[in-house]
Amino acid sequence: MKRTALVTGASSGIGLATAALLAARGYHVLGTSRDPAALTPAHRAADVEYLRLDLGSDESVEALADRLADVDVLVNNAGESQSGPFEELPGDALRRLFQVNVLGPVRLAQLALPGMRARGHGRVVMVGSMLASFPLAYRSSYVATKAALKGFSDGARQELTPFGVWLTTVEPGSINTGISERRTRYTTPDSPHRQDFETMLAALDRNHHAGVSADRVAAVIVRAIEAPRPKPLYAVGSNAPVAFALRRMLPATLVEKAVQRRHGLRR
Repeated sequence: MKRTALVTGASSGIGLATAALLAARGYHVLGTSRDPAALTPAHRAADVEYLRLDLGSDESVEALADRLADVDVLVNNAGESQSGPFEELPGDALRRLFQVNVLGPVRLAQLALPGMRARGHGRVVMVGSMLASFPLAYRSSYVATKAALKGFSDGARQELTPFGVWLTTVEPGSINTGISERRTRYTTPDSPHRQDFETMLAALDRNHHAGVSADRVAAVIVRAIEAPRPKPLYAVGSNAPVAFALRRMLPATLVEKAVQRRHGLRR
């Protein structure tokens, strides 16, 4: 039976690569974009139907309810990146980030799950970040949203598996998708954190430019979708197998220090 998959943020990066791979594997693929009519051929995957979605708008999310009722696979990929010292993050920016990265994706899943449950088959993939497992200074808001997505997936997983519906999280590490250029940054002109903040951003950008391709992440996402019993967590990039093995073996404080040092923060 031909499955229907909906991939959010399917006009660039991981979302575009995932939509293209699923279409090539015979899925009926719906991809979302904030403005499908404005997409150039380079931002469209072949054989993918594009739908309008603005995760910052409740109305836009609810407008997809009818299409989500028939979806067998939901890949919650779309999101925004944010950086800044914890004490300087604006409240309105935090609220938007949680709406786009957490509340919108969770609502999409809620709209898709009844149909999946009724059909006895479904997959929901939350595209998170390895920063949720390895938190980084000056990325607290982004870390929190990705940890929240994983928390929803882990917490709800056993509710749905008896119905043949599996929730899983894919955590990419450093991925070369151009997200560095789209990251919002918040810091005051006289911030006491400015030097460390800029040092961290420079290291983050270097890591992303040297990161693995979006195609490699897409392959992991599809592996999770097609597994008979998907694992709770898949990680890819940033030497994920070694990083998670060390995380299990070493004290948390040593892991934390290693993450900070990798980004030029040597306290």
